[in-house]
Amino acid sequence: QVQLVESGGGLVQAGGSLRLSCAASGIIFSLYNMGWYRQAPGKQRELVAAITRGGSSNYADSVKGRFTIARDNAKNTVYLQMNSLKPEDTALYYCAAAVYVISTGTFPNYWGQGTQVTVSS
Repeated sequence: QVQLVESGGGLVQAGGSLRLSCAASGIIFSLYNMGWYRQAPGKQRELVAAITRGGSSNYADSVKGRFTIARDNAKNTVYLQMNSLKPEDTALYYCAAAVYVISTGTFPNYWGQGTQVTVSS
């Protein structure tokens, strides 16, 4: 049974930082491409950041320079370090795993349940 369990969300003031974690089980983690998505109320789910099996990363324009995605294959975990947070970053953040490279328009194989991030102004 595949499980992706996110943690690290919470309430933070604008300008603050949070680090999200996603622990994976039931898959050979090192063989999967990983991504973080988010969905704000009334908006579509969007890709925030992705990292390939080889460690290459890409980001949405809205978070470039502020967010960093990283993976630790020994711990079966992917992280999203979020700095200089803005109120518009408020959303439910989801972890995802995919056999193929994650990009806008592709659909991952597995999803976590999400962790809420709320940024106050």
